[in-house]
Amino acid sequence: MRIVFMGTPEFAVDTLRKLLSNGYNVVGVVTQPDKAVGRHGSVLQPPAVKQYAQKKGIPVLQPEKMKDPEFLRQLKKWRANLQVVVAFRMLPEVVWSMPKYGTFNVHAALLPQYRGAAPINWAIINGEKKTGVTTFFLDEEIDTGRIICQSEYRIYKTFNVEIVYNALMARGARLCLETLDRIITSNGKPKSIPQEQLLTAGQELHLAPKIFKETCEIDWNNLSAQQVYNFVRGLCPVPVAWTTLLDEKGHENTLKIYKVAVSGISREVPSGTIIIENKKLYIAAKNGELVELLELQMAGKKKMFVKDFLNGCKNLSESRCVRVENSV
Repeated sequence: MRIVFMGTPEFAVDTLRKLLSNGYNVVGVVTQPDKAVGRHGSVLQPPAVKQYAQKKGIPVLQPEKMKDPEFLRQLKKWRANLQVVVAFRMLPEVVWSMPKYGTFNVHAALLPQYRGAAPINWAIINGEKKTGVTTFFLDEEIDTGRIICQSEYRIYKTFNVEIVYNALMARGARLCLETLDRIITSNGKPKSIPQEQLLTAGQELHLAPKIFKETCEIDWNNLSAQQVYNFVRGLCPVPVAWTTLLDEKGHENTLKIYKVAVSGISREVPSGTIIIENKKLYIAAKNGELVELLELQMAGKKKMFVKDFLNGCKNLSESRCVRVENSV
């Protein structure tokens, strides 16, 4: 079995490592181009998958465009029987249909729920109690192909993205091996089922679109305290939830929020109102439900616990948190 592996971030490295340590013949790796980093973008940072592949002596391709003729020519030269995709990008049919046994993807959700680029974040933001990993054959649409294997994972109410990410990274690597075993033993025709068969009548389909900076702004007016709690842990530690702190002079300051708690307290105050009591810091969410802040970071400052934050702040009680349109 000649395998081409496609992936970019650290999440994908664990699966590639598992393939190699179990003796699978990975003949090449496809990943994103190096990313410009640094203050002036003068340093090129190779993707985590590329760094690992080069250490193992595996050839790497980094196409700008997946339909580039030269890339397709080089990909075809690897003569892959199968392609494995983990945390990469949408592939055109000319790529995913190239191998004899097709291409399967390892997706960090229980499809058909949470199709899209950020399934772990959105599952936590929406307060899901379980998620998991799915392997499926690629087809014309995003994350819609026939399902080969699934593995469930419980999300405890204290878990944030980092915890679930690490767990699904390891679980995805194991599920990839199980999927490969099914493909090999069935001569490329493992049992698979259409995603529609997993949907019950009237079931709501949740999507997982890519997250941008503006996505991470807390909407105090429309989120309950519990929803704010889920929102914060669904974005922690990165890309991190934030709000706009408006002081008594009308100056805007960005406040990143890493950890909160549902206080169980309500007050008849406008959403976004800051309340300081007994050395604790609260912000009013929808219907005056108070959210207690535990860890945060002001722009230009280091991340800190609320106790330290309050010791260094003056006139904070005269500030308020608002959702300022186009503030990003």
